[in-house]
Amino acid sequence: MGKADLRAEKIDVTLDNSIDITTSAYAAKAMALFKEGYNCSQAVCLAFADQYSEKYSIEESVILKLSSSFGGGMGRLREVCGAVTGMFMVAGILYGYDEPDADGRKAEHYARIQKLAQDFEDQSGSIICRDLLGLTQKRDEPTPEKRTENYYRKRPCVEKVGLAAAIMEQYIKQNDSL
Repeated sequence: MGKADLRAEKIDVTLDNSIDITTSAYAAKAMALFKEGYNCSQAVCLAFADQYSEKYSIEESVILKLSSSFGGGMGRLREVCGAVTGMFMVAGILYGYDEPDADGRKAEHYARIQKLAQDFEDQSGSIICRDLLGLTQKRDEPTPEKRTENYYRKRPCVEKVGLAAAIMEQYIKQNDSL
């Protein structure tokens, strides 16, 4: 993989067992997509395309456009981490509801989202982009930084993308069959 590769580390995500993001197929796919230049949300969403694109007839370009607004913690506002948002979007496609009066399903889905968020927060300390990056200002310039070795060295984004994908993969394995 290259100089920006993920450090080999085990990440225990308060699910039924430890997740090694270096052996998670979806984490590897999401991290590679991020390194190609997709934003954090796009990378996580697109990594799971095999789970939903054919079943729901969703084209990859639609997923990429839909998730494009959420990189950098919502358009570089540094709010909820885009990788977390991507994980939520995948959960919505796979498990969400589509009826306005689906109160029981809505509560069940919100509980699922809160569990996924808690699993990520337990490992990262936060689901907020600026907290993960150690930033104090809320809004950032709209123009993203160039993806260089220094960019990858100073940011935990690759690992957070991998973690979000690994958590989602584990959730799917525990609740469906991958």
